[in-house]
Amino acid sequence: MSNRIHPTAIIDPRADLDEDVEVGPHAIIEEGVSIGARTRIGPFVHIQGQTEIGADNTIYTGATIGLPPQFIGFKGEATRTVIGTGNTIREYANINRALTMEGATIIGNNCFIMGFSHIAHDCILGNQVTLANGALLAGHVIVGDRAFISGNCGVHQFVRIGRLVMLGGMTRLTQDAPPFTIVVGDKAEVYGINTVGLRRAGLSSEVRNELRQLVHKVYRRDMTRSEALAAIEVDALHDEGREFVDFIKTSKRGVVPLSTGGKLADGESE
Repeated sequence: MSNRIHPTAIIDPRADLDEDVEVGPHAIIEEGVSIGARTRIGPFVHIQGQTEIGADNTIYTGATIGLPPQFIGFKGEATRTVIGTGNTIREYANINRALTMEGATIIGNNCFIMGFSHIAHDCILGNQVTLANGALLAGHVIVGDRAFISGNCGVHQFVRIGRLVMLGGMTRLTQDAPPFTIVVGDKAEVYGINTVGLRRAGLSSEVRNELRQLVHKVYRRDMTRSEALAAIEVDALHDEGREFVDFIKTSKRGVVPLSTGGKLADGESE
């Protein structure tokens, strides 16, 4: 056994670990699991199912990955979990495997999954997603790149969270959150564009202003949502603007409303 694997760890001989994977005390890694180079598995971590974990991940104490979905009708199949590279999964985070053999729970690259957060079956997270402590994603949630889900948020099943969304602390999200926005509240509402996140992502002031104007246009009070979308000249927009409009057009659950006062609250003037 490699000196990178603690002698108290329990590893099924049919698991596939790269030679420089580090495994801490009392970790359990079951049949069907594969783990890539330089990934570090902390104490008491439990990994099972058909779980693929890429290189350079760090998984902290007590995290559980690939355990069965929390669904009464689940029959025990060794369904899939796929985790990319460079992710940090903190203490006691919980990532369930898919509900059916056709599906998968998927985590992208360079995500930061904080302590006690929960990612249910068949969720799909993009790259550089952050889940703060206690964030809860129900089944089949889709999260776009660089979204930030704050502490103790609850996200309903089948909801989509767009790219670069900032979801405020303790938000209860039951409808789709449009990309590039700040969404906050027990009854979630759009409070403007995610100015800080967009700046950090390198989006120009021109693009940020276009997105701000699109929020006003989409949420017009004198038109239905369909009429407002039809009035937007999509071909004249930047890629991000088209992404915003397309996200709303393709929403099946509907998108969260504008804040009650109808005023954007991103605090930026350009």
